[in-house]
Amino acid sequence: MEDEQKEIKYYSGIGSRQTPQDVCDLMTVIARYLYFKGYTLRSGGAKAADSAFEAGAGAKKEIFLPWKKFNEHDSPFYKPQEEAYKIASEIHPNWQACKEHVRCFHARNALIILGKDLQTPSDFVVCWTRDGKMFGGTSIGIRMARKFDIPVFNLAIEKDKNRILDRIKDDARRTI
Repeated sequence: MEDEQKEIKYYSGIGSRQTPQDVCDLMTVIARYLYFKGYTLRSGGAKAADSAFEAGAGAKKEIFLPWKKFNEHDSPFYKPQEEAYKIASEIHPNWQACKEHVRCFHARNALIILGKDLQTPSDFVVCWTRDGKMFGGTSIGIRMARKFDIPVFNLAIEKDKNRILDRIKDDARRTI
């Protein structure tokens, strides 16, 4: 009998460093729920949103850093490869104006969305942006997701937030 290799399910957890605490708390709950559903988190080691997702993800996580020891993180996934920069440059609306360290952050987003091989897209993205608008570095992650037809759930958009919360509540009711 052949051993079936179980396919790993991925999601990307991203958001602003200004994500409100109540949303960060929700991100941790969502990450814990997805951990128990067998999903592996992909995130970026930044403060607020990234850290909140990571807090709930348990051991099922891939944290992509722009450089080694970013935010004192010890993830083995750091320094994006050249292809990640190429993908980010094609998505960013003004790549030429970005300083090198900013380019590192955007290249890291390619890994968060598409995986370490840049060939294994996440199943979906959960994020938060101010007023649900395309803002800051998170907007580059959202644009990448859209380019690769990956669904995005922005917790600042009530409809998106409710869809996730309803799913968690439905699953909770089924287990009681």
